[in-house]
Amino acid sequence: MAGPLHSILNVEDDEDIAEVAVMTLEMLGGFRVVHCASGCAALERFAAEAPQLVLMDVMMPGMDGPETLRRLREMPGAARSVPVIFMTARAQVHEQAAYRSLGALGVIVKPFDPDRLTAEITTLRESHDAP
Repeated sequence: MAGPLHSILNVEDDEDIAEVAVMTLEMLGGFRVVHCASGCAALERFAAEAPQLVLMDVMMPGMDGPETLRRLREMPGAARSVPVIFMTARAQVHEQAAYRSLGALGVIVKPFDPDRLTAEITTLRESHDAP
């Protein structure tokens, strides 16, 4: 078991969605949340922030979520194994399976329910930590 979740890196290019997610996770979940507006920014800040989990949009300009995940896995240290959860409106069954095959824990469908976001993240992480 990885222990309690305290820190999340939120990677989301839509500022309105990011604001709701960050406020929800900080206020309802009690997490420390660092927001990055792009995959490139997330890669640059990962080592300094040392998040326990990455919550990432799939469709972003420049570098999308799957490419950002691939590059995280190529970095040394914790980036190779940090749990990643994608958030996307593109969440048909075959798409979710494809994201999992890339190494994501799972998918949270947009628009997400702010009241359930913390529980969804916790459930996905606990299923990852289970033996």
